[in-house]
Amino acid sequence: MNLHLTGHHVEITAAIRDYVVAKLERINRHFDHVIDVNVIMTVQKLEQQIEANVHLSGKDIHVRCNDGDMYAAIDQLMDKLDRQVIRHKERFQADRHVPGIKRIPQV
Repeated sequence: MNLHLTGHHVEITAAIRDYVVAKLERINRHFDHVIDVNVIMTVQKLEQQIEANVHLSGKDIHVRCNDGDMYAAIDQLMDKLDRQVIRHKERFQADRHVPGIKRIPQV
């Protein structure tokens, strides 16, 4: 999984980077076909905004959250992202496990 963090009007500290990486491990646990993750953190006056673009095998997911605290915004973003990844995984597995034709051996 490739991770790219970007900050607009905010400095990406090591603590924030570690926190995002720790939260993204939960996504990798549920679905290991994550190819690329782009996270953009923005500060506008008193509002902290974070958005993520996740490239999965077969789909791209975009999630955005706003909050007064950056860590709370990261938590909300990861919850939304987790729900969408699990939903994609269920659809992905349902498409792959279509029952085939059962063959009866000829005598």
